[in-house]
Formats: sequence, C-alpha cells, structure tokens
Amino acid sequence: MTVPAAGRPTRDRTILYGAAFLRALATGMTGVLLGIYVAGLGGSPSQIGAVIAAGLAGGAVATLAATVAGDRFGRRRFLLASSLLSAAGAVALAVSSRPVTLALAAFLGMVNGMGRDRGAALVVEQAALPSTTSDRDRTRAIAWYNVLQDAGHAAGSLLAGLPGLLQHAGGLASLPALRLSLGVPALLALAGFALYLGLTRAVEPPAPGEPLRVTPATRGVLWRIGSLFALDALGGGFLTTALLSLYFFQRFGAGAGVIGVLFFGARVANALSHLLAARLARRIGLVNTMVFTHIPSSLLLVTVPFAPSFAVAALLFLLREGLVEMDVPTRQSYVLAVVRPEERTFATGVTHLVRLGAWAVAPAFAGFFMQRWSLAMPLFVGAGMKIAYDVMLFAAFRRLKPPEERG
Repeated sequence: MTVPAAGRPTRDRTILYGAAFLRALATGMTGVLLGIYVAGLGGSPSQIGAVIAAGLAGGAVATLAATVAGDRFGRRRFLLASSLLSAAGAVALAVSSRPVTLALAAFLGMVNGMGRDRGAALVVEQAALPSTTSDRDRTRAIAWYNVLQDAGHAAGSLLAGLPGLLQHAGGLASLPALRLSLGVPALLALAGFALYLGLTRAVEPPAPGEPLRVTPATRGVLWRIGSLFALDALGGGFLTTALLSLYFFQRFGAGAGVIGVLFFGARVANALSHLLAARLARRIGLVNTMVFTHIPSSLLLVTVPFAPSFAVAALLFLLREGLVEMDVPTRQSYVLAVVRPEERTFATGVTHLVRLGAWAVAPAFAGFFMQRWSLAMPLFVGAGMKIAYDVMLFAAFRRLKPPEERG
C-alpha cells in the first residue's frame, strides 16, 4: 500500500489540482469557440474537423514524449514546458486566418477541441497523484481531480459567452471578439506555469533519471486495454465539444452563449458523477462501474437527433452527460492500480496516447460525415463504437482486480 509522505497532500496535490482546473478552464472555453471561430473565418465543416484533428495530433505527440521520456526529463520540468507551448499555440491560433496556419497553431499549442482535458500534462499529473494517497483512497483522489477539471470545463463553457459580451458591451465585431476571447487560454496557461513552479521533488518518479523498465505482464495488460481504449476514443472523437457545438448551432440555431450555458450544465453533471462513481466503485468494483454506467449514456446520446426542439435535445444531452464521465476516474484509477508505481507514467501515457491518436483521426471523418450525409451522423457512429467498447471491456477485464478489490 502506498502511504503518502507528510506534506505531499497539502502542497503538491493542491498545486496539481489547481493547475488542472486552470487548464480545464481553457479547454472548456476553446472547445465551445473553436468550431464557431473557424466557421467565422469561412472554414467548412471538413476544415473545422481538420483543425481539431491537428490540435489533438499535437497533444498526441506531446503525450508520446511524456510517456517515453517524461520521468527522465522530470515531471515538474515537463509540466512547465507544456504550459509554455500551450500559451504560444493559443496566441498563434487567435491571430491566424488561413486553415493551414490555424492547423499549425493548433498542433503547436496542443489545442483541444474535445472540450475535455486529455493531454500530456494530465498524464504526468495523474502519474504523480497516487503517491499522495493510499490504494483505498486512490479512486477518490482521482475523482476529485476530475471534479476540479470538470468544474473548470463548466466555467470555461460559460467563458465562451465572452465574445457576445465583447460585441454588445464593447462594440466589437464578431470576428475580433472571437480572436480576443481566444487569447484568454494563453493567460490561463501562463497561470498554470506559475503554479507548477511550486512543485516539490515528491512529485518525481521513484527512481528519477533511470531508464524505463516495463514488465511483460504490464505490457500484456496495456496492449489489451489500450486497444479497447482506442475504440472508445475513436467513438469519442466523433463527439467533440467543438462538433457538438456546431451541431446545436446549425440544427437548432443556438448561439455561442446558449451553447456555453448548455456545456456548463454538462460539466457540472460530469463533476457530480465523478464523486458518485468513486462511491459506486467501492460497492461494485471499478470495471463494473465503468461498463454499467457507460452503456446507458450512449443509448441516451442516440435519442438527441430525434428531439423536436433544442430544449428537449438539451435535456437528453444533459442526462447523457450525467453518466458518460463516470468511467473516467474509475478507468484512470484502474490503470494506475494494475501496474507497478515506477510504471505509472508509462501506463498512463500509453493509454492516453492511444486515446489521443484515435481522437486525432475521428474529427476529420466526423466533419466529412456532417457535410456529406447529415449533422447527426457522428452521434450515431460515436455511440455505436462506445457500446461495442463497453461490451468487450467487461468480457476482457472483469476478472483482473485492483489491490483494494482482491481477497
């Protein structure tokens, strides 16, 4: 059992929680505005999907770096460097106009059009969190980490109403208001940089600077679970916040401010579900919690395109959001539990990398499907993939228990 050293929870965990909140604030805001911003520049749905994909691809490259070299480079130094790149990319995105330069800016800044933080910094932070708690409380600590992230996502969704405020109160035109608003994530990244400066050596791996050694057993687990996570993420890539915002915008004529409020409610529902997931996992287990909450969320999603009005669609979407994220803290805790402490960055990195890779591929196809067939097509495809993932995950891992569920 991992026993936290004195002072770690009150210093390093607080810093990690705070930085995660700020990063999520930026991600929530960018997720709502990115698709609308590129559309305002004259971009087609396919071009919007390509820009989102470029940002996710940049995140995937950064996650690969964290996976193979994050511990040797130093977790604190990696988090500082990641913050600076995010700030630079956000500024470049706000001043760009052509699709190619937008894509390059998104790649450099690891711009996340998913509306949820799933990047390289998260990999490093999650690898450090278990050292601040016990096996029994690991899922709870990660659940609170996700609660703070979703609180940031929710507040970021509200911040997406800033362009409208700048237009009405400041007299700016639509595009300049969007550009100015997209500068806010750069400031938030710099604030995260300032927080990371306070991290102690306690966040570093058990053997800092040592070459990575991964056991064959861990490789086998990661190969199987990583393949399944890729399928789940591929489905999720059809359901990015940017594309869902575009769906509500074009299908129902909802404005950015209204959509921002909707995603605020979604992130609140996500946050509450994380705490419920931690309690439920203590009763029925991590894998059961992941599967038995995820399938109903996908079934709710496929009802959204049949809603007769925005109000009904929004209600169905919020019900879905109350379930869809319950697998997040449980999934993260499960991966960290079934590997050795010195393998945690690698394990977290691999599972996030396959998810990012799938996310990077899917939005371009989703944008094409929306343009070629219907706005709702990505919702059906994404939900179907997620249900298939849940069934296969339960079949493959229901017998592999984390330490707190054994005996």
